[in-house]
Amino acid sequence: MAFMLLTVRRAVVAIAAGASVVSLSAPAAAEHGPITDAAAVRAQLDLMTSADRIPGALAEVRDRRGRSVTLTSGTAELGTARPMVDGDGRFRIASVTKPFTAAAVLRLVARHRVRLDAPVETYLPGVVRGTGEGSAIDGRAITVRQLLQHASGLPDYVRFVNPAERNRPVEAAELVRIALSHKPDFDPGEGWKYSNTGYVLAGMIVERVTHQDIGTAVTELVIRPAHLRDTYWPRAGERRIRGPHARNYTVDNANPAGPLVDVTEFEPSWAGAGGAMVSTPSDLNRFWQKLFGGRLLPRWVLAEMRTAVRAPALGRGVKYGLGLIRLPLGCGGHIWAHGGDLAGGGVATVSGQDDSGRAATVYITALTSGAAVEHMRGAMDVALCS
Repeated sequence: MAFMLLTVRRAVVAIAAGASVVSLSAPAAAEHGPITDAAAVRAQLDLMTSADRIPGALAEVRDRRGRSVTLTSGTAELGTARPMVDGDGRFRIASVTKPFTAAAVLRLVARHRVRLDAPVETYLPGVVRGTGEGSAIDGRAITVRQLLQHASGLPDYVRFVNPAERNRPVEAAELVRIALSHKPDFDPGEGWKYSNTGYVLAGMIVERVTHQDIGTAVTELVIRPAHLRDTYWPRAGERRIRGPHARNYTVDNANPAGPLVDVTEFEPSWAGAGGAMVSTPSDLNRFWQKLFGGRLLPRWVLAEMRTAVRAPALGRGVKYGLGLIRLPLGCGGHIWAHGGDLAGGGVATVSGQDDSGRAATVYITALTSGAAVEHMRGAMDVALCS
């Protein structure tokens, strides 16, 4: 959905240095009532920056008219008085990359260049052949749809990667080879299990069909048509985040109670087509509204994207479409969303849109505990239910 907005000044109310900030962009927000319960969302963010030891947390909610409210808590950098970045601050969106990769594939489906129920072998001949314990894996028996829906049975390469190896650039084919040497989780189409391997292969299909690298292809197929100015696909070896951003942190496994470790610099090629992208909360919210507003995909393809199956591993009542999670809300209804956390990258996020057309993104700058991730998801629920 396109929005034609007048340029307005952004009013920022700073509660205290390093504490919660509310940023409200209009037109005239008060004319149509509040976008969300700012106090309730702020309380969730403050919980994470206090009890959970998260340096910085942010939530941005955008309604279908284009009005948005941004709330932050904490600091953008430990040891400084630098306030948490606003909705235009960039961060690694981790697995929220998957809806972008899926949208790229589906734009090719809309152009009849890719068929969802065609075997992977059609587009990547000879590539998906298991070895050793994975000898049963065969790309002739796995479809493109199954890759996007985590129904392929392909083992997730992330489970088998030594963290010490993630400092060097890597090719997508190498990630796939790691997975293919391990036993499949189930026969294609006979179960559901989250697998980054499927998305690496989906990215390789996009590359083969478009004759472009995955970053260029997603930029041309999704990022530019959605008019996302601050979103990009980092090149292999590009370990720094461009533009304004908060620092990212993780727990030191050798000293869990000690100081957090700065992990802002990260080799993106290890995340690949399942998690490499960098964006902003504002851009992500725009992406959802463009996607579900029909600006990226025709209605019949969007219907395929939202055809979901049960994903019990993600929680009660959760379903998974093609790069989309159908997530129940505590107040009833659901959102189409995706979450992500980056192993070794110190960031976690959840982002999506509800049936009313409101989009929301919550992210935190450190992975300190499972409780922090649950509180992050709770902030998302409060943002869209209040």
